[in-house]
Amino acid sequence: MENVVRIIGGGLAGSEAAWQLARRGMAVELFEMRPQRMTEAHATANLGELVCSNSLRSDSLSAPAGLLKAEMRQLDSLVIRIAEAHRVPAGSALAVDRESFSRSLTAAIEALPTVRIFRQEMREIPDDGLVILATGPLTSPALSEQLAQRLGEAHLYFYDAISPIVSAESIDMSIAFCASRYDKGGDDYLNLPMTREEYFLFIEALLAAERVPTYSFERFVPFEGCMPIEEMADRGKETLAFGPMRAVGLSDPRAGKRPYAVVQLRQENRERTLYNLVGFQTKMTYTEQRKVFALIPGLANAEFVRLGSLHRNTFINSPLHLLPTLQWRQRSTLFFAGQMTGVEGYIESAATGLLAGVNAANMLAAKAPVTPPATTALGALLRYITDSERKRFQPMNVNFGLMPSLNLRLQRKAKKEMMSRRALADMAAWVSETDGVALPADAQLTYSLSTAVAP
Repeated sequence: MENVVRIIGGGLAGSEAAWQLARRGMAVELFEMRPQRMTEAHATANLGELVCSNSLRSDSLSAPAGLLKAEMRQLDSLVIRIAEAHRVPAGSALAVDRESFSRSLTAAIEALPTVRIFRQEMREIPDDGLVILATGPLTSPALSEQLAQRLGEAHLYFYDAISPIVSAESIDMSIAFCASRYDKGGDDYLNLPMTREEYFLFIEALLAAERVPTYSFERFVPFEGCMPIEEMADRGKETLAFGPMRAVGLSDPRAGKRPYAVVQLRQENRERTLYNLVGFQTKMTYTEQRKVFALIPGLANAEFVRLGSLHRNTFINSPLHLLPTLQWRQRSTLFFAGQMTGVEGYIESAATGLLAGVNAANMLAAKAPVTPPATTALGALLRYITDSERKRFQPMNVNFGLMPSLNLRLQRKAKKEMMSRRALADMAAWVSETDGVALPADAQLTYSLSTAVAP
């Protein structure tokens, strides 16, 4: 099995990894348990079935998802290529016909001459050869159990209790003040104080907000440690004031007294460009989150680089376990890809599969594994999920706050567009320097793909 790469999981990440390997002439065995064993969320046996949405988000270069897709085009992503062949009207976003997209992706992978697809559940991680584990957020119980044994149960998570993250430059710093409760831990937090009137206005909006329904396979989640804020508010309007919004040990320097309530923001990265709303995991819809959170003093014009959520998602403590090349620190021949690594979103999942495929191919060709520059969207995302100094790890979408900033006084949109131009130039240079990482597909693969992606 030394010259074959085994990929476990046929989602976006596994499919993209298989394509990147095949176009470099590598043999692949792709294991997908559906339809032999279905998940609670999937409805078909197709590879890359989209479950939650048909949108791959914005195509604009002033949006992080748009930049990441542009980088993936530079790397000849199969997922992006097929998505564009099956797009449906969605304004500036890339949205697809879900059924024809996954059906076409399946046909494209099946047409690859060096790829064999096995429709069976892999209950264990193979001990030999090159392996890419891309089983997604609904990893089977048997494989989850083995992962827990290998990584340690404390380093494998089965839910996302995700609080929103805002960009630092969008916070009104004339309202925020730095302090920790009772001065414990230094000035590690930004605090957004609320009067009694502001607090109850926020609570009324929170209670009235539309919520995302909970699916049957997520019902194990709401234990006390990750209760959604709106469910806490359901218990009583004062509950949050005595919970994550308690203001004990804090004094608002502007008012010279303790606030009625406070929202604490914790530094999310070393560069202090991102801040996490502590304890604000939620099941509100994204539209409602933006409306309700704008009522918090200091966040009226906040830019949310990640909104809150609470749902089942099997992922590992990547900063502890993964190298930026997506290799397991304890075994260089085992790669992780997709949402298993702690990335959020369809595009992010496919992008990690792309890099895992490239690096597995490099290893077979006796080349060193590679990582894109930190100035690129993909490189910045990889740096976030594999930063060994990160102590609190939560899944993340790609966003500009992860990338080195430009020390220029520009409007926010103009700065993002300039960061995107820098990223694409750096990605192009990296592709050239890494000895043809984006090799054009050969005639046989091009023919197979053109047949498979026809709408």
